[in-house]
Amino acid sequence: MKISGVELRRIAMPLVAPFRTSFGVEASRDVLLVRVVTADGEGWGECAAMSEPRYCSEYVDGAQDVLRRFLVPALPKDGVDAAGVGRALEPFTGHHMAKSALESAVLDAQLRAAGESFGSYLGAARDRVPCGVSVGIMDSVPELLDAVEGYVAEGYVRIKLKIEPGWDVEPVRAVRERFGDDLLLQVDANAAYTLVDAQHLGRLDEFGLLLIEQPLANDDFVQHAQLARLLRTPICLDESIESAAHAAAAISLGSCSVINIKPARVGGYLEARRIHDLARAHGVPVWCGGMLETGIGRAANVALAALPGFTLPGDTSGSRRYFATDITEPFVLADGHLDVPTGAGLGVRPLPDILTEVTTSREWLPL
Repeated sequence: MKISGVELRRIAMPLVAPFRTSFGVEASRDVLLVRVVTADGEGWGECAAMSEPRYCSEYVDGAQDVLRRFLVPALPKDGVDAAGVGRALEPFTGHHMAKSALESAVLDAQLRAAGESFGSYLGAARDRVPCGVSVGIMDSVPELLDAVEGYVAEGYVRIKLKIEPGWDVEPVRAVRERFGDDLLLQVDANAAYTLVDAQHLGRLDEFGLLLIEQPLANDDFVQHAQLARLLRTPICLDESIESAAHAAAAISLGSCSVINIKPARVGGYLEARRIHDLARAHGVPVWCGGMLETGIGRAANVALAALPGFTLPGDTSGSRRYFATDITEPFVLADGHLDVPTGAGLGVRPLPDILTEVTTSREWLPL
């Protein structure tokens, strides 16, 4: 597939409510979209990098820069498919989110031309996926309970609470007491604790959580393994897993018993599928994490979450969870599930009028 050029488009997407985690607060998303143009059509990808390098070292200005200067020019001039994108970009260290966006756009174009959906290509085993929701840190427990009540009423089948030191045991206790033991409940620390906090984190064991996500530093498999031996609550790794090799190391060391697969974090959907296959072979459940994606990224995530090893509900929430108006036809929750798109490629396209309205800049890179 010969690519004639790549468009880098920035859009501004206000969130319906500020989203607070242990590493900061987001009130809007500055999103970088990648559009690949070929002789047969086009394909779209979404870069999940945030405005500032807090979740990881990547940030949206840096992603656009590395795409412009290094990644797009590295694509073979005589044509490439999605598998070839990874090989072409391998000489460049890191920048997984930028690489993922470019690979996804190429894959979307490739599958649209072939008339095949993302789900079919990746190996989806279901036509809809169960959905959880991530609930940010609130100013008070009553505010948290009101938010959770609203999401439960909408039908979300799993609740994830963001936690940090000073906002952990009591909020979790309050949610468990209000909504009962049948609620699928988990927590996410975004690396906010150290091994010194092991005894304190052990207090979460009494609440029957599905898991505690990324309690310790991103680069510390050894201490996660030590913590896993001290807690009854299963440990899930998120930021620590940037590749199938990382997943293999974590499983071998006993650093986790669950893995959150975020395609953007691991460099794309092909590597995400490799992690899925590895984890499934070792009997390790996986689920699909979210990065406040628009409908472009959400479509691909829902397709990935339909693979057979995704046995836990992911953060594939409906569009209205984050955006009053999405840039694609909205993903609407039905009975706690989202349908897997069946159209060619992503199965969704940006709505031209809305896309124009939210666009802040465009940059064309001929190949």
